[in-house]
Amino acid sequence: MDHRSGCLICGKEIVYLKNEKKQQCLYCRETYESDVTCIDGHFVCDKCHSLPANDLIEQTCINSKLEDPLELSLILMKNPKIKMHGPEHHFLVPAVLLTAYYNKKEEYGKKENKIKESRNRAEKILGGFCGSHGICGAAVGTGIFISLITDATPLSEKEWKLSNQITAENLLTIAEWGGPRCCKRDTFLSIIGAEKFLRKHFGFTMNIDKDIHCEFTKLNQECKKTDCMFYPR
Repeated sequence: MDHRSGCLICGKEIVYLKNEKKQQCLYCRETYESDVTCIDGHFVCDKCHSLPANDLIEQTCINSKLEDPLELSLILMKNPKIKMHGPEHHFLVPAVLLTAYYNKKEEYGKKENKIKESRNRAEKILGGFCGSHGICGAAVGTGIFISLITDATPLSEKEWKLSNQITAENLLTIAEWGGPRCCKRDTFLSIIGAEKFLRKHFGFTMNIDKDIHCEFTKLNQECKKTDCMFYPR
């Protein structure tokens, strides 16, 4: 939800403690002394509170130890810096997939550079590409992900094939659900599609909770509601 007041994570009441205590920021994972928290214990530091969307995604993913890309995507999308629709989702998809992939492999040293490069690539995908160019940026994000973990180039053989194949498969899935566009739905579909692709072609299983329900329907004027698989029932 786009919480314009209260806690950035859950929207509940912010409380001020009598004394400061050590609290870990949900996004950057840094620990701060603060007397501000929400009634459910969520804490977001001042630095993360003011970051632009793609900076928030990059910093959160670099510091996260989560292995479920859907869980991480939901944490990020609850921040009001991540709008209901927008090109930040083009970076969010490869960023959470790279985070979960390298966290599970415990190859933390590779993660930061890969995430930063995914941002460089994703920011070249302009907003509205789904309607104007017929190519959803969330699906392209999965191609960026595979390209990065396989070190694909335009001259690669198998790696080139896999990078294009995952994008094509996710584009088809997104297209079959029909318009109008929904960046949240297309993000969920792309992440789930990437998990299936990894299992089939790499023998790699991600820790992913597929039983998710969209928390953003009230923000989406064009929500398909019960015609969407993620609509809460």
